[in-house]
Amino acid sequence: MFKNILSNKLLKQSVVYDYKKLSSIYCCRTSLHDGKVLSSPRSFFGVEDFVDDDNSRPYTYQKQKKPKNLHKHVSFKQRTIAYMEPFTLDVFISKRFVSASLTHRVTCKQVAVAGTNSKDIKAVLKSRSDVPACLAVGRILAERAREADVYTASYTPRERDKFEGKIRAVVQSLIDNGIDVKVYLDR
Repeated sequence: MFKNILSNKLLKQSVVYDYKKLSSIYCCRTSLHDGKVLSSPRSFFGVEDFVDDDNSRPYTYQKQKKPKNLHKHVSFKQRTIAYMEPFTLDVFISKRFVSASLTHRVTCKQVAVAGTNSKDIKAVLKSRSDVPACLAVGRILAERAREADVYTASYTPRERDKFEGKIRAVVQSLIDNGIDVKVYLDR
């Protein structure tokens, strides 16, 4: 009898200890000592509802990134620019080659791509990274963009890039071949 009471007390302590340690696992332990039933609470679906850090949403919802400034105003232009000007121009120039692409902002798919590393351009050019190569890349990109029914694009140079020389040659070649490129220089 003494052994049974002692094991019952140890069982209660281990249940409380296990529940605190492993709170994410549902454990239903019962003890008939003193006529009380020990069990953890259950939700409507029979599974514990865990909530996220804010205690506001169940764990089944996907957490979204919280903005740093909750009260920051987002202008109409910022909200609609991706739909009003859906295509962006990306130009990459290295010491060895030049490449440019037109990308759809909303779907993030490349509509047209041209570069001096491709087989058809590589054989024709003397050098793959000079100004005539940039003009050729712009001309071929404009042809491929027109095939994809893209006639307008916007271009914002990266912080490290200056809008002069080879980059300007690619953009000017696009404009000369029928693609309307809107250039945003200062942000």
